[in-house]
Amino acid sequence: MGAKTALVVFADGDLRPALLGAVPSARAEAEALVREVFPGYDVALVGDSTLEVTYPPDDITCATVLPGAVLLCDRRLVLDRPSELPAHLLRRGAGRRIIMHGMHSVVDWLCFAVWDDGQLVRSLSLSPDSGILENIGEPFDFERPYWAGERPFEPVPGWSGKDPYPLPFHPLELGEEALRALFGFVIEGRQEPDDIDADTVHLHEFLVTDPSGEEQAAREAGYERATRDMGPPRMFRPGPDGTMQEISWDEFSAG
Repeated sequence: MGAKTALVVFADGDLRPALLGAVPSARAEAEALVREVFPGYDVALVGDSTLEVTYPPDDITCATVLPGAVLLCDRRLVLDRPSELPAHLLRRGAGRRIIMHGMHSVVDWLCFAVWDDGQLVRSLSLSPDSGILENIGEPFDFERPYWAGERPFEPVPGWSGKDPYPLPFHPLELGEEALRALFGFVIEGRQEPDDIDADTVHLHEFLVTDPSGEEQAAREAGYERATRDMGPPRMFRPGPDGTMQEISWDEFSAG
C-alpha cells in the first residue's frame, strides 16, 4: 500500500454533502483559515491542488472553505496522539465536528479521531512498531469487524518466515475504511458508486513556514536521526522456493 494522509476537517455535521457540492473557495477565505490555524507563520499562496493530494510536502498546507465545512491537508496537523490537539484548534471547532485522519504506508501507521463540540468522541493511533499509541472512546461501527478478528492481516506471499504481524489487522486497511466513513472517499481499494471523486474537490496550496526557522531545524534533525537509526538498506528477491531471500548489493547489481 502507498497510502498517506494528513487531513483535518471542521464541519457542521456530515462532511459528505459539503464535499459532494464543493466548488472552489475564495482564496482570501482559505488564506484566512490557514493563518488562523498557523498563527504567526509566514503564509504565501503557491498554487492549486485537489483532494487527491492528501499528504502534501513539508511546509505545504492545502485548504478550502466550503459551506458547512473547512478542510486542511498538512502533515503538522496529524498527531501520534490525537487527543493532544492544540487548544486553539479545539476552540476553532467549538460547536462543530473536528475530524482528523493520518496514515503513512512506510511504517503502517494510522490515526483518526473525532471531536463533537470540543469533546473527544473517538481516537485511535497505532502501528506495528509502536503498538497502540492511543485508543479512546467506543469503536465506530466500521471498526468492529477489525477488532472482532474478521479482517485479519494476510501476509505477503513469500514472507512466511517472518515473525507474526504484531497487530490483529493491518492499520492501512482500517485506515481506508475510516477515510470512506469519515470523509467519503478512499485512496486505494475498490471505488464504490457513492464515493466522492476527490479530484473534483479544489484546494488552495500555501507555503506555510515558521519565520524563526526552529520548526524546520527540528524537523531536519529528526530526519537525520531517523536515517541514522534506520541503518543501511536491505534488499530481497524471490528465491527458487518462492520465499523472499535477502541479497547483497553485488547480487542486486548483477541482476
